[in-house]
Amino acid sequence: MKKTAKAFAPAAISSFFGIHDTQNGKPITDLEKVGAIGGGFGLEKGVLTEVTAKESQKNSIKVFINSKPAAEAKTTKNVVETLLSKTSTKYDVKVEHQIEVPIGTGFGTSAGGALTAGLALREALGLPLTYNQIGKIAHVAEIQCQTGLGTVSSLTFSGGCVLVVEPGAPGICQIDRIPITPDYTVVAGFFKSNIPKKPTLSSPERKQEINRYGKKTLEAILSEPNLENFLECCWEFSQKAGFATENIRQLVKSAKKAGAVGATQNMIGEAVHAVVHEENADSVAEAFKQTLPSPQIIVSKIDFQGARLVK
Repeated sequence: MKKTAKAFAPAAISSFFGIHDTQNGKPITDLEKVGAIGGGFGLEKGVLTEVTAKESQKNSIKVFINSKPAAEAKTTKNVVETLLSKTSTKYDVKVEHQIEVPIGTGFGTSAGGALTAGLALREALGLPLTYNQIGKIAHVAEIQCQTGLGTVSSLTFSGGCVLVVEPGAPGICQIDRIPITPDYTVVAGFFKSNIPKKPTLSSPERKQEINRYGKKTLEAILSEPNLENFLECCWEFSQKAGFATENIRQLVKSAKKAGAVGATQNMIGEAVHAVVHEENADSVAEAFKQTLPSPQIIVSKIDFQGARLVK
């Protein structure tokens, strides 16, 4: 008999970050304590995942992204393998991700895919695990697969403008929010080029530089926790930490000129997210169209629920 369940995670845009993977100069071995400080937004567009499990002679896992086989979805596969190791029954598992945002440009799709696969599989198999326990498994999978550091934790929190104040897996990290009203819209524009994560996350000198600016950014945001200051501080981070390309600068400038509250770069991607009042969403999207084709522009409301099971 087939068992099926579904889960949804918002696209998670990270606006700034700082890497936490060493303590007193030594690598942290407990991966639940590895993570990142940072902040950003969840979008109502995101990752919808359906998991189907059928009893079998041996475990097998197939992952699809937007109906195509996805051998590259290693973080999702890692989560499924970990959950299957917690039951003596063997299963054929099919994971189908429907992703409404681009992959690899700083929209948190690997974290969203991993977390929703975990939540849906837990539901389908009736595994005795809590929400944070699933979150920890997805968090560790992201670190092992080098697809992210702290996005899973932000997805387990109920949306808006999220701040990860202390790093780590769900249940270990400390998360806060800048209160905002639900009438804001995010207009995001992305270029086709990907910024590789691995060199950024593994070079010690680069890490030190990012962390210095990441810490300063968090302090500056907490000293004046409002949306305008958040976006301004994050844009400063993007430039000082050396992420902002000429393409990015151009988009941020045009977003502000078109009436955005503020705009900054997706971490880590050649993409920009502008936060706008609803009535200005069209004019900011139009401004982006001067530089980008329409399919490379996303308009979405901000999510206030976080990752969850759906019917």
